[in-house]
Amino acid sequence: MKGPGGLLSQRNFLLLWIGETVSQVGNAMAVVGVPLVAVIALHASTFAVGVLTAAAWLPWLAIGLPAGAWADRLPVRPVMITADVASALLYAAVPVAAWTGMLSSGLLVAVALAAGAASVVFMTGYQVYLPSVVDAADLIEGNTKMQGSASAAAFAGPGLAGLVAQALGPVAALTGNAVSFLVSAGCLLGARSQSHADTKRVSWSPRCGVAGVRPARSLRREVAAGVLLLVRDPYLRPMTAFWAAANLALTGYTALIVVFLVRVAGLPAWSVGLLTAVPGLGGVLGAVLTQRVTARWGTARSLVLTTWLALPATLLIPLTEPGAGLAWYLAGALIASTGMAVGNIIIAAFRQAYSPPGMCGRVTATQRFFIFATSPAGALLAGWLGTWLGVRAALWVMLGLATISGALLCTRALMANRDLPGHGDGESPEPAGHVLVDLK
Repeated sequence: MKGPGGLLSQRNFLLLWIGETVSQVGNAMAVVGVPLVAVIALHASTFAVGVLTAAAWLPWLAIGLPAGAWADRLPVRPVMITADVASALLYAAVPVAAWTGMLSSGLLVAVALAAGAASVVFMTGYQVYLPSVVDAADLIEGNTKMQGSASAAAFAGPGLAGLVAQALGPVAALTGNAVSFLVSAGCLLGARSQSHADTKRVSWSPRCGVAGVRPARSLRREVAAGVLLLVRDPYLRPMTAFWAAANLALTGYTALIVVFLVRVAGLPAWSVGLLTAVPGLGGVLGAVLTQRVTARWGTARSLVLTTWLALPATLLIPLTEPGAGLAWYLAGALIASTGMAVGNIIIAAFRQAYSPPGMCGRVTATQRFFIFATSPAGALLAGWLGTWLGVRAALWVMLGLATISGALLCTRALMANRDLPGHGDGESPEPAGHVLVDLK
């Protein structure tokens, strides 16, 4: 039962929230810290920075789909703790290598690859674990609070990374990321789920039509069930197609923005940190506004409308210039990140509530596989365009693609309804050839 503080009065959710907030601060520091290490400490080229960004997303292609089946099969909390500890060790290796004179672009790429793999496992497990900590009716509130703290971390982390990089060097900023993962692991050690989702193996049973404990099934069949559900579903399919296209463009933007601000706009590290914190502020605003927006316009309409508002605003960012021209970046990043935060919360809560019991891990991992599979291509494309056309022109191209991707949400299922359905409310489809019993 919730107290006056809502879900934050529940011990298990509070521990999860604290751990994730601290971890997200470290992650936000790394988003700026890793490119700053490449650009400032290693003098990497624009294309090399694109390769580094791509490396962090490549694990989704290798293990993204089986990670969902693992999350549905295994106790998710121990798996998440293991991923946290592995990430802490990997990021700690960067300052150690710098201190011993062994830091290189190759090592940085290797750390990005391995830490990306740990992130795949953790993020998939988290989507399964959260519904075991909160009731289904509280998923919007839970995701809102988690998104709000993640956005606050995304606001504080880059600025902190910039200040640390300016004072102590860019490598020092990654030390905070390593510590944050240990804090997250410690909080998870103290948390417990309200259900048996992290201790019992549950999944889909086509014979009895319910979810329950069952003998081991083929990993390939479990992965295939998640893929079939997603590609045949009229809600999950367009959401996934949209985010896959948008993510290609936005990952390319991420690969270029630090290079753009340092080498084109001529800004120092501390200014880069503060500017790249602005999307975190927009995320906080989005988290605050989500429940009000969805109550007024419904979840389906809010998803479409906020996306259509957010993506065109990104086209203001390439107009950025030193001095007063920084206002273009501030306006574009703030509007875009606010709208996208609302959309992220809506999609995450919908996926958790809509997925058939025992399939949340596979639906999440399948959706994220298709979404993040485009990220390496987006980073490499942006690095190539930045080298060929120049960084500013490459930003125009990538953000133009992001804006166009919003059209993929214009489907009958999303446009005709005020609200997105939940599992069991009579609107869930039953795709041909696949029994829907019992996919960010």
